[in-house]
Order: sequence, then structure tokens, then C-alpha cells
Amino acid sequence: MLTFEPQMKINFPQQNKGIIIWLLTGCVFIYAMVVVGCLTRLTHSGLSITDWSFMGSFPPLSESQWLDRFAKYQESPEFIKVNFTMTLQEFKPIFMWEYVHRMIGRLMMYIFIIGFIYFLIKKKITKNMWPKMALLFFLGAMQAVIGWWMVYSGLQDKPAVSHYRLATHLMSAFTLFAFTFWFALNLINPKQELELKSDAKKLRWPVFLFFTVLIIQIIFGAFTAGYVSGNDSSIRPGHIFNTWPKMGEYWLPEQVYMKDTFFENVFENASGIQFTHRTIALVLVCLIIFIWVKSNKLNLNKFQNTGITLLIYGLTLQFILGVFTLIYQVPVVIGALHQTGAFFLFATSIYLMYHLKKEKT
Repeated sequence: MLTFEPQMKINFPQQNKGIIIWLLTGCVFIYAMVVVGCLTRLTHSGLSITDWSFMGSFPPLSESQWLDRFAKYQESPEFIKVNFTMTLQEFKPIFMWEYVHRMIGRLMMYIFIIGFIYFLIKKKITKNMWPKMALLFFLGAMQAVIGWWMVYSGLQDKPAVSHYRLATHLMSAFTLFAFTFWFALNLINPKQELELKSDAKKLRWPVFLFFTVLIIQIIFGAFTAGYVSGNDSSIRPGHIFNTWPKMGEYWLPEQVYMKDTFFENVFENASGIQFTHRTIALVLVCLIIFIWVKSNKLNLNKFQNTGITLLIYGLTLQFILGVFTLIYQVPVVIGALHQTGAFFLFATSIYLMYHLKKEKT
């Protein structure tokens, strides 16, 4: 029987309490990075800062500083080919979105580094934590590098970010979050004190399959939000066929399979990408119904029940947000909420998988 227990309290082990809070704080900042990154994309702001070296603590404050940043932007392909009528006043908001996105990343870096140094001095970092700490900082560094690699693709001849690079950047953030959150959960339950009843083992593979399909769906969500190589840069997969449940007047319009190969239609055809994104959403609905029905026949603990219940509510809301995002042609607020929904489902899946994992022996 599914239940949600909001009164459930988490008691952090005193020995690692500081590190747990530090890791969870990092998770919050990663979430903020993802959401602001989404807003940066929806407001077409990601290419407004044209150099990696701009990492100052303050944005342009004087008119001359703004003119200098605007002059650099005017040399970019996006301004020359797309925004050639943009004024300085119109440039300022898109600059600030990208600036805030970078500053959150910079603040997150400081939080991780300063926290690590503090816990190192306090001798709170045990021997078995070192490999995890090394991987944590490697993933964080790769996130920054991939971010610039993504932006760089839109500063060349074509004023659009590659949808492959956009998806890679998004998934690197999700991977960093997944590892950080799992690390924190392991410290919260250092001895795997939660009993895993034999019934719950039957949910491991269905939940893992749901998580795998969810990752694929998030990737195609990024493809849908980006510009597809070879298409007109003024068109994104999310801005065509803005009807539901049909795509225009058809369930399967010919544009979905108009390219020569299956790969091209699924990964490099705007209509095919949107169709795939729609289809995977229905697969996720079928999987969560299966998990729901199966879990009602099992004897689960409160953590497992809570995880499944949150997945059911979260996917229901996410599906509705996806439909509204599509039919209203990706408005900023609904689009950002849709991104948040994906993040919530991802985090909840990790939480549930942790509480379904095998006990340590």
C-alpha cells in the first residue's frame, strides 16, 4: 500500500553531519545551475558572453563597460546572423542570465573547495572517502570544461549550440548531482541500517529500468530544446508540431521518417526527435503504472513507499507540464518547471534505488 510520510525525519550521524550537509548543499547548487541553465537557454542568453576569461565577480557597472561587452557580442555569429537589430538595452538581460549562470557555478566551486579544505584540516575525511572526493572534483571540473565546449560550438560560423553538446552538458550536471547525492545517502546510512525486505528486491529491476529510460528521456529533452545540426537555426524540435496528442493532423507525420536512416531520423531530424521524446514519455507512464501495481502487492518500508509515491506524483505532473510546454511553444516559466520536474524525477529515482540496493555484508 503506497503511503507518503511527510513526518519522516532524517537523523544525520554526528560523525559525518558536517560533510553530509556540505554535500547536500552542493546538490542544491547543482539544481540551481540546472534551472538557471534552462532559463539561460529559454531566453536565448547562452551565447551572450563570448569569452571564457570573463569570470569577474561583478557584472559591467558603467556604461563604458557595458558598451565594451556589447561590442564583443556584436562580433559573434549570433549577433551578425540573428540579433543584428539588438540594442544595448536588449543585450543587458541576456548577458545577466548567462552571468548569473556562471556565477552560480563559480560559487558552487568555492563551496566544494572551501568545504573540502575545512574538513581536511579538521581530519573529517576518512581513508575510504578519498576516491569519492577525487571523483567528485573530477566531475565538477568536467562540468565546467563541457560547459565551455558547448558554448564554443555556438561561437563559430553557426550561431547555435550543438544539440549533442547541449545534452552532454546537461547530463554531466545530472551525473555530478547523482554522485554527490548518492555519496550523501551513504554517509547518512553508513552501515546500511535500513532493512531490505525480500519483497522489495522484486522492484530493483523495474525501478532501474525506469531510471534508464528516464535518462534517455532527459537526453532527448535536451535534443528537443536545442538546435539540430543541418536544420534551419531558427527552428528547434520543441517549436514544431505544437499539438497534442497528435502531431499536427497525424499520429505519425511523414516528416518523422523523411531522412534516409533510422539514426538520422531519431537523432538528427527535428520531427523525429520530438516524436521520440513524446514516445518515451508514454513508455515512462507505462513503467510507472507497472511499478505502482507491483508495489501494491509488496511489503515495503516507509522509505521505499515514499520514493514510489513521489515518482508517481512527479511523473504525472511532469507529463502534464510536458504537454503544456509543447502546446504553448515552450514558454519560459512552464519550460523551466518542466526542467525542474525532470530533475525531481531523477533525484527521486536515485533515492529509491538507494533504498532498494543490496545490503552490505
